[in-house]
Amino acid sequence: MSIIGVTLGVAVLIVVQTVMNGFGERIRSTIVATTGEVRIESNGIIYNWPEIRSQLLIRDDIEAVAPYAQGIVMLQHSDRPAFPFIRGVEPDAERGVVRLDDYIVMGSLDDLDDSSVILSEGLAHALGAHPGAVVELYTPLLLERLKADEVLLPMEMEVAGIFRTGWNEIDNNSMLVTLRVMQELYGLEDGVHGLTLKLAGGADPDRITRLLNESLQPPLRAYSWLDSQRDFLFILQLEKTMISFIIIFIILVASFSIAIALMMTVIRKTREIGLLVAMGARPREVALGFCFQGLVIGLVGTALGCLFAVLAIHYRNAVVLAFAQLTQSEAAIMRFYQFADIPAHYMARDFIVVTVFALLISTSAGLIPAWRAARLKPAEALRSE
Repeated sequence: MSIIGVTLGVAVLIVVQTVMNGFGERIRSTIVATTGEVRIESNGIIYNWPEIRSQLLIRDDIEAVAPYAQGIVMLQHSDRPAFPFIRGVEPDAERGVVRLDDYIVMGSLDDLDDSSVILSEGLAHALGAHPGAVVELYTPLLLERLKADEVLLPMEMEVAGIFRTGWNEIDNNSMLVTLRVMQELYGLEDGVHGLTLKLAGGADPDRITRLLNESLQPPLRAYSWLDSQRDFLFILQLEKTMISFIIIFIILVASFSIAIALMMTVIRKTREIGLLVAMGARPREVALGFCFQGLVIGLVGTALGCLFAVLAIHYRNAVVLAFAQLTQSEAAIMRFYQFADIPAHYMARDFIVVTVFALLISTSAGLIPAWRAARLKPAEALRSE
């Protein structure tokens, strides 16, 4: 029973840490893959972006630069309206900084032109649109033009493709258009909202961001992907730490069961302990014997816990899917969970820390029984019934 307690504590602790690591790793990779490593933005429209891009490409630590413009628009198809987040890009330049082609599940990025759009999977499903369908795109300038007694007709755009990143926050309500279309929709003329940078291999985003901010003229400012998601990643790490701290008490409870089991052994084996001492065993050696039993329990329980954790992580998605179907909560999980599956990322440090902690607790659990056994006097112990 003591071994089972250690097994469950170790397994749950490793599963939680691995899943939380998966969240962080998935968020990091998705952010970098969809928005780039570093962005340069301003509190207004950037009109001299070609000059800025030329200056940035001279640097050895920057491989590619792509302009973008983004905002919110109204989209309609078959009398189904939506208000997606829209991003205008230059397809060839955007390929150099983010891996858009990896996320296209239908159609191709090569088909994106000034008369077409690429929709996220969730948005396309909500609108009932598919590649080849025609959607109506309304500019945010519509209200301003109406005040001047002007009427702007919606732009009819063909769906050129559908993309899926695996992150529901993006997949549920996003779309891509060319930069020229976005400039027309928002009345930007030749301006953009920002520049996305791809750094050379091994470059530190925070260091590059700091160097860029020293050279950029305000109001231009560089932001790394860490800057944009620092608070969220901090909360994620805090959740991992707090949940791990709470689950540690499972191992602590298991340590009490180890202590009780060994204490019962001392009581049952009092005469045998007295006999060992009478034959010349030192109290320290008797104590170490009980600590060694705690160590063995910790070793076996930790090994089984690690195996059970790996098995549980391997079948994590099937377990969650079965639970969601049983409780009919698939829609709620997809809405609030933000990922299509449960991510997992193994870290050797977590296994090492959990293993060392479990062994220390298990071995320490034998100290009280060991101390009691070491204090037994041979004459009294041999007379014990």
